[in-house]
Amino acid sequence: MPIIVNLDVVMAQRKMSLTELSERVGITMANLSILKSGKAKAMRFTTLEKICEVLSCQPSDILQYVPE
Repeated sequence: MPIIVNLDVVMAQRKMSLTELSERVGITMANLSILKSGKAKAMRFTTLEKICEVLSCQPSDILQYVPE
């Protein structure tokens, strides 16, 4: 897939655990794990907005387009 999810990288830079991010964003750890692994087929803008708010980052820090 040409969209790479760098959520784990940003979380590591912020020293934030999956559990903490899940609690602060308000989504389940299972759904967050799916996002983090890059296996998600879609993401709501409200979820992306909350993740960016909690991690103090831009959407481009989390999502990267790599042409095939």
